[in-house]
Amino acid sequence: MTTAGLPIGRITAFVKWVARTPWPVFTLGMLQADIIGALLVLGFLRFGLPPEDRVQLQDLPAFNLAIFLGYLFISFTVAAWLTLRMLIPVIRWQRRDTLLGTSDPGVTELARVRALRMPYYRSVINVSNWCLGSIVFIVASWPVASRSAPVVAVATALGATATAIIGYLQSERVLRPVAVAALRGGVPESFRAPGVIQRQVLTWVLSTGVPILAIVLALVASKFEILTAPAERLNTPILLLAIAALVIGLAGTVLVAMSIADPLRQLRWALGEVQRGNYNAHMQIYDASELGLLQAGFNDMVRDLAERQRLRDLFGRYVGEDVARRALERGTELGGQERDVAVLFVDLVGSTQLAATRPAAEVVGLLNEFFRVVVDTVNRHGGFVNKFQGDAALAIFGAPIEHPDACGAALAASRELHDELMGVLGQNDFGIGVSAGRAIAGHIGAQARFEYTVIGDPVNEAARLTELAKLEQGHVLASAIAVSGAVDAEALAWDVGEIVELRGRIAPTQLARPLHLATQEQIASESEAKA
Repeated sequence: MTTAGLPIGRITAFVKWVARTPWPVFTLGMLQADIIGALLVLGFLRFGLPPEDRVQLQDLPAFNLAIFLGYLFISFTVAAWLTLRMLIPVIRWQRRDTLLGTSDPGVTELARVRALRMPYYRSVINVSNWCLGSIVFIVASWPVASRSAPVVAVATALGATATAIIGYLQSERVLRPVAVAALRGGVPESFRAPGVIQRQVLTWVLSTGVPILAIVLALVASKFEILTAPAERLNTPILLLAIAALVIGLAGTVLVAMSIADPLRQLRWALGEVQRGNYNAHMQIYDASELGLLQAGFNDMVRDLAERQRLRDLFGRYVGEDVARRALERGTELGGQERDVAVLFVDLVGSTQLAATRPAAEVVGLLNEFFRVVVDTVNRHGGFVNKFQGDAALAIFGAPIEHPDACGAALAASRELHDELMGVLGQNDFGIGVSAGRAIAGHIGAQARFEYTVIGDPVNEAARLTELAKLEQGHVLASAIAVSGAVDAEALAWDVGEIVELRGRIAPTQLARPLHLATQEQIASESEAKA
């Protein structure tokens, strides 16, 4: 029972899988197009001609009618068989790709080309069936319509043209999901799809060329007495052909318009997503014409934009957002310019001993938290962290973007940074130094590798003030020059004190401390003296 049930289970699973693909709708579309075309031709022969020239199918001999109906059955069966034979590689490729996610490259290429050409193959099969069918129909109707054989031939030819065009446009739309999968690897070199101009021409042939040609041929047939009725009796056929032109033309125009509007609508949606910052938006490529090239080009553009944005974000993380933005807008070159800047230097105390006595993961976590507080605080005050040096950080205010109060921002950031670090570092000491003055700001290094930095006496002074601040209880020292350059609101928060000579500097430096920290340090010193 298991052996017998296995093929049945596979067949059931395969049928369910096929039902989820566009091929059943494609097959029904083939039958639908043939039926519509046949009804148009038979309606024209039965009602579109003057009464004396109409083809009376009911007068056909039963044997002739049976031959024609038999041909219709055989032709549709052969067409379905040919279509299935051409679809076997496509179905195998789709089935294997769906279940296993892999396919043989040779089979895949053949299947992709077959899938993309299927609307064309369908049109060729339709035209072939109609050409043979017109011959069979003329032979079968010869006993009652021998005089109208040219009209029958022309009518069936025009019907075949209309059926093929409608079938092509319809199947191209139905098979879009298959085209999407087939075009994921790009457009095959051996395939070219009709472009927008060719589709518009097909619509013109369908909506204007076929009906107008039918009207012209009807008048010519009457003029040369191929038809029995005179030309003035052709008003009704011409009216019916005009109505058919309106109906068929509307249907064809809608199909072509939708084939052009759909990718444009999708492009508009994708552009909106990109404008909102979603660089994952992409268009499904289901067309190998100019529209497909537009879809593929948009996807390539979005991938490039996403890569540029990723590089920009990465660049900004390494050098700072302001430096990255300035470099992207104005370019980069070696050298710098003199700027009035304020410099903030912050450094941990005893980080070497910390690394030797604590696990590496704990040390890294502490440093990351330390640098997070530094970066957030500096950014809030309009500065940028220029570099990390082990367990120290150098922040610049006034370069590369000018700051209206660089000294005040650096001093305010140092006071806030002190309060933040006291809560984060716990027992770990640190030092903060702030200086200000003229310095060279620009790109320093070699042409192949350089960095944006600030070089000058304020940087050296801030580093020396940081070393001295590590020895003080308040942990924050600034130069009196930095305090004098700040606005009054910030300058009043600092207490200017003694003059000292810092290591490595010739000129003396007058120290300044945050007022509330200086008061606390003075109270602590007095308490120690009394004790």
